[in-house]
Amino acid sequence: MMHLTRQLTAISGLCLTLSTPAIADLSGTQTIQLLDKDNSAHTIGSITFTHEGEQTQYQLHIDHSQFTDYFLSMKEMKCLEGPELWCHLPYPYPSPRTISPDNTQWLSHDLLFMFKKPNEFGANFWNGIYYEFTVTDEGLVGRARAVDLNELAAPPDDLGIPPFAPMMLEDIDEGQRWLPSAVIR
Repeated sequence: MMHLTRQLTAISGLCLTLSTPAIADLSGTQTIQLLDKDNSAHTIGSITFTHEGEQTQYQLHIDHSQFTDYFLSMKEMKCLEGPELWCHLPYPYPSPRTISPDNTQWLSHDLLFMFKKPNEFGANFWNGIYYEFTVTDEGLVGRARAVDLNELAAPPDDLGIPPFAPMMLEDIDEGQRWLPSAVIR
């Protein structure tokens, strides 16, 4: 019986090893790209990962030369132009800028966007985009989710907790949005 138990333990350990995907290396400088519906990449900047103890911190470098300046609803915004305007809205409150393989929320908060049709008037903050990232062997892969950016009009009660919880995110119709995914590698 003891022999059978050891064999089952070895087999289950092997299964766990085979089913656990490799994850991206969260170190150094990597490129940030938004992908359109045809998988064409739009490079918007880079991110640099550094390690301090057990924490991985990051610093974003958005390439503003890829964006066009717009003045929408009394606010200057940097927008990518395409079938939709895709305007970057930097997270307006303090953030620890930390990331781990199982928690990418602060990065998602730093890559918030608002979309609108070019012929629509003003900014539509309820048309927010939150890239929900997963750490994979191909890098960080983000799926666009809908979020109401009006929630950021006032600071969150606890600045140490990302205000957009998963339950606040909604699926989008990826066929209707210009840049439904993001990759960092």
